Amino acid sequence: MIAKLSSPLGSPTLAATTAQLRNRLPVQFRRCLPLYLSALAVVILIFNFHLFHTASSATPPLLPELATTVSNVPKPRNAFPNKIWQTWKVSPLAFEQRDLDVARSWTRKNRDWRYEVLTDSNSQRYVEWHFGPEGFNRPDIVRFYSDLKAAIVKADLLRYLIMYAEGGIYADIDVEALRPLTKFIPERYDQRDIDMVVGVEIDEPDWKDHPILGPKSRSFCQWTFMCKPQLPVMMRLVEQIMAWLNGVAAEQGVPIADVKLDFDQIISGTGPSAFTNAIMAEMEAHNPTPERNITWDLFHDLGESKVVSRVLVLTVEAFAAGQGHSDSGNHDARAALVRHHYHASNWPSRHPRYSHPAYGEVEQCNWNDECVHKWDKNVAEFAKLSEDEQKRIVEEKEREKKAEEEKRKKEKEAAEKKKKEEAEAARKKKEEEERIAREKKETLAGGAAAPEHQDGDKAKAAAKDGDKKSPDDKKPVDDKKAS
Repeated sequence: MIAKLSSPLGSPTLAATTAQLRNRLPVQFRRCLPLYLSALAVVILIFNFHLFHTASSATPPLLPELATTVSNVPKPRNAFPNKIWQTWKVSPLAFEQRDLDVARSWTRKNRDWRYEVLTDSNSQRYVEWHFGPEGFNRPDIVRFYSDLKAAIVKADLLRYLIMYAEGGIYADIDVEALRPLTKFIPERYDQRDIDMVVGVEIDEPDWKDHPILGPKSRSFCQWTFMCKPQLPVMMRLVEQIMAWLNGVAAEQGVPIADVKLDFDQIISGTGPSAFTNAIMAEMEAHNPTPERNITWDLFHDLGESKVVSRVLVLTVEAFAAGQGHSDSGNHDARAALVRHHYHASNWPSRHPRYSHPAYGEVEQCNWNDECVHKWDKNVAEFAKLSEDEQKRIVEEKEREKKAEEEKRKKEKEAAEKKKKEEAEAARKKKEEEERIAREKKETLAGGAAAPEHQDGDKAKAAAKDGDKKSPDDKKPVDDKKAS
């Protein structure tokens, strides 16, 4: 009994069998057997791990074909987005014929490009979508755009926001496409090396120190330009505009909705000068040759396009031909890509230029050297005169201006009268031509029907002739007299 209790197997027969089996297995295998069994258990656990997930698991396993890989992550595009942008008061469905004709020039010449117009009624939603919490998350931009009331400031800011958000090409509503967009980037350039396409607008550096013309004497055109999306220069420009206008509002002690701005403030704050300064600063920031600063000298009298710091700069003829200054040529030139009609550029009436009380606006000279020099001389001499002499000259100029306005008014009325008379004469001529053509047609139709009714017509004619005979001819003949 004691022997049975001391046996670990409890039975002499089982103990003998176990001892016999242990004697047949190698000693090393017996020592490693627990390790082998443990490894096998781990392998089984790994291959059946999904069985331990319950239906309430917060993160279901991804199917292999739906898993996101590095190759699926969008990469920056090398080409410009094929999108044409314009902004206006109303949608294309409500365009006047004038605007519709110009807009169609873009779609007809670029049938494989998308076309979109943002309007006064939907632009706020666009800004909220792209710059709101689910977009670029810039509530300051959304709020700023919403608070703006000056239409031209809003229009300038919107084009920059569009180009930052989506890129493509922007053109004012009164800009006509003369060439397809495939011609905007010369073939010798690779789009992968270009982030932006601009053209020279004003190239009059001789007047860079002029108190009025100076800030406007060297600029790129912003009524037409191209961008790739999310360019830092566009965001910096937007932020500069916001900082500037908030500063002006603080100076005037009013909210930005009530800020009063003149022509030059618009040009330098949001328009071509602000646009140009931002691009020039961006060029300098990426200047491959820091020892030589990037200045307007690179673009003065530009004979052919060039790329500077990934910005393609086109000649003045490209976007601003036919201005009458800056050696801009005309729209028949091969380099001319667009035509600006200016019929939507009436914003200066709400933001007037500086006008001298006696000599008016220097911009009326249109950068003509002789005219500008004369204006400067007259203004300088005027400042030296006494108040009475200045008053006399102003009154004299006002009389001349009034007489000139009356003359223009009469000329306009005479031209309108002549136009109406010509239109009336043309109408009468057309009516006469239509009458003659109608009578001729009726005559030809009557002539074709004549053979069918010839006998009847002759009978009618004979009867008519009989009616015209005298009474004596109609009396019966006396037989006796006749005999």
